Amino acid sequence: MKSGVNTLMAPFGGIGLSMQYHLDGFRAGDPSIASASAKTAKDAVDVLIVGCGPAGLTLATQLSALGDISVRIIERKPGPLEFGQADGLACRSVEMFEAFGFADRVIKEGYHVNEVSFWRPDDDGTPLVRADRIQDVEDDLSEMPHIILSQARVHDFYLESMVKSPSRLVPDYNQELISLTLTDGSDFPISATVGYVDRPGETETIRAKYVVGCDGARSKVRSELGLELKGKSARQLWGVMDVLCHTTFPDIRLKCAIQSADQGSILIIPREGGYLVRLYIELAELAPDERAADRGVTSDQLIEKARKILSPFDFEVAQVAWWSAYEIGQRVCDAFDDVMETERGTKSPRVFIAGDACHTHSPKAGQGMNVSMADAFNLGWKLAAVLHGQSCVELLDTYSKERRAKAQELIDFDRKMARLFSEKPKTKDDAARFQAYFKKHGRYTAGVETHYAPSLVVGDTSHQKLATGYPVGKRFHSGPVIRLADAKPMQLGHTLKADGRWRIIAFAPRSDMGDENGPVGTLCASLKELLQSVMSTDADVDALIDVRAVFQRSHRDMDFSKLPSLLRPQKGPLGLTDYEKVFCSLQQEHDIFRLRGINRFEGAVVVTRPDQYVSLVTPITGPAEIKEFFARVLS
Repeated sequence: MKSGVNTLMAPFGGIGLSMQYHLDGFRAGDPSIASASAKTAKDAVDVLIVGCGPAGLTLATQLSALGDISVRIIERKPGPLEFGQADGLACRSVEMFEAFGFADRVIKEGYHVNEVSFWRPDDDGTPLVRADRIQDVEDDLSEMPHIILSQARVHDFYLESMVKSPSRLVPDYNQELISLTLTDGSDFPISATVGYVDRPGETETIRAKYVVGCDGARSKVRSELGLELKGKSARQLWGVMDVLCHTTFPDIRLKCAIQSADQGSILIIPREGGYLVRLYIELAELAPDERAADRGVTSDQLIEKARKILSPFDFEVAQVAWWSAYEIGQRVCDAFDDVMETERGTKSPRVFIAGDACHTHSPKAGQGMNVSMADAFNLGWKLAAVLHGQSCVELLDTYSKERRAKAQELIDFDRKMARLFSEKPKTKDDAARFQAYFKKHGRYTAGVETHYAPSLVVGDTSHQKLATGYPVGKRFHSGPVIRLADAKPMQLGHTLKADGRWRIIAFAPRSDMGDENGPVGTLCASLKELLQSVMSTDADVDALIDVRAVFQRSHRDMDFSKLPSLLRPQKGPLGLTDYEKVFCSLQQEHDIFRLRGINRFEGAVVVTRPDQYVSLVTPITGPAEIKEFFARVLS
């Protein structure tokens, strides 16, 4: 069995990547606090977000960082979340947190899922034996770990990022949506009537260009659109509790899947802090007309059930921090916006839904919060591009198409995962099926298998062989590099921040030393024309499309001063040189060209979207294809 530690993470994890600041002049104090924006309107906004769950806060954080987009986010609860029900953070989510700037805090506080233990009855009659213990995340699947951390803490990090953003965004609590009205021809075509939970009868009207419902499974926004969650419940009752306990069960600090002979199943998820543990406990099958609340489940019943499943091991609870009972169900909406399929191309979406508002499922695969945040990350940059006038409104149609396909994929996966976990193992082979399914879909549960179909923002795969490790339509898989200017070992993917910019990353052919007449230099000369054509004359050259390069030569053999100007641009009001756009590969097992299947002799160009998904792979000698792609995407 391999070690549970990702071998690429320790030496080149890149957590704590240094920020760039002082571009606009020296400024003392905390560099994470951005200069305030003057755009503070609250009754007429670019985007109104309903709900402060994971999706809503992800979207608000992304949009607030851009400064010149006015955002308002409302929440019917009286304040921030104090104790969240979701806790599993997939590797892909932690990659996203790095783009937002707080992955290091999540990694520091959270429980790291390194290994998974499988327990089931032995053929000799022993009630429970450890059948296997496997690595949770395969090597080089991601530079980030699988983390367990309270949803409330994730919310805290988002809220801190929002208040430090240029817009100084803070949610409006105790406010709920009452109704939405759309009026064509207005600058702010949506009128949202909002009520005050703590002041019954008092309302206000918020006008908005776009509204996004992130208001959960009972979404008012979804109701206003006339959409419904479609699907059915598995009729299986489960309990969940976070406890401080005394037990002789040896793997209590490992993620465990436990299937007993006749008492049901338990999924053990150790929590952050070293002592707390979460248990998902199988209870009973519900009748067709029965709901979870009808059973009157108590925490004592959950404890007693856990004892029976864990027998012959002792299990006593010192304190119950939180508990609940729920039924498994998988449901999804037909669309994630206010445009029906028959209207696509003739009507532009104005109202969107994300997260539990458009898809619900069981917590077994640990994907709920992760997929909800990914919904918002997909939508945020698209809204910003349209609001800034950089892209056509057709870009917004890709949100529902891309994310509904992902949600349906999750529903199908979750249904089978839940069924296999609940099956009573009759033989060792029967019990092993769940373990085999878990192993097979490890990439899926890590959140890295999302694959978007060709669209306005996903190109063709005609040149995929040049960079086989960067499949078009999948997330940009980071890899270790060394920055040329300061010899800093780091992760290349950590340069892809959530700032709304596209990235063009040129991987140089082996012979290229970086001079202006070489392959990358020639490419940069052509790309400079593209960048100047899509930006205003007073903007930095990388304000919309950020061009970077990775060379195969040792960083000590290269001369920064000979690089093309596009890779050492002068920016900001003081014309300061950006020294952080050029990298070199490391040697042997950590070589990014080898790790990501990049053609050493021809090189490759990888174009990534603002949400870090690969849009296009082209030859170094193919700037015309890049220009053609952006001619479609950028208005």
